[in-house]
Amino acid sequence: MHVPLPQNPRRAATLILIASAFIAATTLMAKALGTDTPGPPLHPFQITFGRFLFAFLSFAAVAAVMRPRLQRPHLPLHLLRTLSGASGVTLMFASVAYIPLADATAISFLNPVFGMILAIPLLGEKVGRWRWLAAAIALTGAMILLRPTPASFQPAALLALGAAMVLGFELSIIKKLTGREAPFSILIVNNALGVAIAGMAVLWVWQTPTPAQWALMAGVGCAMAAAQACFVNAMARADASFVAPFSYATLIFAALYDVIFYDVIPDAITLTGAGIIIAGAALLAWREGRRRVARQPL
Repeated sequence: MHVPLPQNPRRAATLILIASAFIAATTLMAKALGTDTPGPPLHPFQITFGRFLFAFLSFAAVAAVMRPRLQRPHLPLHLLRTLSGASGVTLMFASVAYIPLADATAISFLNPVFGMILAIPLLGEKVGRWRWLAAAIALTGAMILLRPTPASFQPAALLALGAAMVLGFELSIIKKLTGREAPFSILIVNNALGVAIAGMAVLWVWQTPTPAQWALMAGVGCAMAAAQACFVNAMARADASFVAPFSYATLIFAALYDVIFYDVIPDAITLTGAGIIIAGAALLAWREGRRRVARQPL
């Protein structure tokens, strides 16, 4: 029988901050793999394959030591979730090769907004005016980051926008899965399917990585596994509405990594667009917390 972890908001916040640093690190390493820094640029499909392969090996090693009881997975939902997740991270990895990490990361914060919109047809949820307002605010920030003028438009930013949309769809599927299966079961099945799906896609674009590229692909997978583990544990120790705002630290880490490794300093457009997206996402998280409290029995 599953025993809930004791509530510890301070530890939850710390875990989310650690997860944010790891998530930003995955995009940093993916950016390096997509450029000629450690060798000839790798195709995003190959970077995605490395992400799933090494994340799966990390979870498999944990499973071999801890021997958790795994439930029978709902394979159609897992397959749909993994296909959307693999598509999303591939688009994200493709985008960071061309635009600053801070821009791509800020656009990725549209995930919960698209997840909310898609929950209407997929989960039958009703969306009130506050949630629509939050979505409108966040989308306004995204339009600013796209820089929609002939002189400054960034086509690669559309890849990050596509990633946010697909990953928003994945969020809707995760909501269905979390009501059926334990978090570790979801993670290991997701990554196992991801290896299979990404493995088939990478056959068409495979090139032999350099030792540095192998190390970076291992870093992407292990960092993502660590981020997922921290995130799951944080969610078990505090309400989602409390945890969500701390995940916006990912943008801070991404901007910091950009400055340190690529000498890219966020400009006024990046700061303005990112701030508006975060404001919209924070309003959505606050509203979700209020709705959850209202539904609790007295």
